[in-house]
Amino acid sequence: MATSNEPVLKQPLKLACIQLASGPDKAANLAHARDKVVEAAKGGAKLVVLPECFNSPYGCDYFPSYAETLLPGPPSEEQSPSYHALSSMAAEAGVYLVGGSIPEADPDPATNKYYNTSLSFAPDGRLLSSHRKVHLFDIDIPGRITFRESDVLSPGNKLTLVDLPGYGRIAVAICYDVRFPEMAAIAARRGAFALVYPGAFNTTTGPLHWRLQGQARAMDNQVYVALCSPARDLAAAYHAYGHTLIVDPMAQVLAEADEKEAIVSWELDGARIEETRRNIPLATQRRFDVYPDINEGKIAFEEPGLPK
Repeated sequence: MATSNEPVLKQPLKLACIQLASGPDKAANLAHARDKVVEAAKGGAKLVVLPECFNSPYGCDYFPSYAETLLPGPPSEEQSPSYHALSSMAAEAGVYLVGGSIPEADPDPATNKYYNTSLSFAPDGRLLSSHRKVHLFDIDIPGRITFRESDVLSPGNKLTLVDLPGYGRIAVAICYDVRFPEMAAIAARRGAFALVYPGAFNTTTGPLHWRLQGQARAMDNQVYVALCSPARDLAAAYHAYGHTLIVDPMAQVLAEADEKEAIVSWELDGARIEETRRNIPLATQRRFDVYPDINEGKIAFEEPGLPK
């Protein structure tokens, strides 16, 4: 855990996760996201999260056709309407905005590279960070679902911590990244008060693991966890699970949506983190004489060629 005596969350922060219904019309998706971000801000949210692939349908067949070029940065509005829409939303609403994720195209078409990329913005519209999905969703559950993001996407190569001045630090990762507890542990030990995962689990893995993963990452690291899903659309090729949720440091689910469009919000309180860590003092009980400290290994926080 962070070694400073200062609280990791310096003041209460209202978080809102938008379980957005998106369709094939990118411009309509961006306009709808803007309306919901403004609505969340009017409800008092200071940190707003959008879901994975909020500007497009989710699926390997869609990534290339919806992909936008983010480099060289900042991109022009023609290159990346989603970048500019997110920047404008954050500034208009006056919030920190984790912009779900969008399909990103390498600026050199010859590479045929695409990424699943999350952009986070400050309340003045400045880009704070970029995160490319590190772990690609390649699974095969016979008779249920087979999916291979790696057929189209390339992975990112770093962990992402985002400083929110006046509040503290969050970690941002995408969907399948939640299954890898190493990322969460490093983020928490580097001072993150919340782990934020835009994600689109499906109706097979969602009922099995979505809630469980959120609770596990919160319990292991004694931080808040937010999982933000698209709303379910049974007319789409991919059926998102929904059930956007916020979990507290004691692994209690504080708020959860069903499968329909919704805004899930909660006021995060640093005192809850401190109380949990005081009552169950994992940070002082770890045995690094018995096993290695994941936080002391080779860790990538920078990646050449990411949008800045």
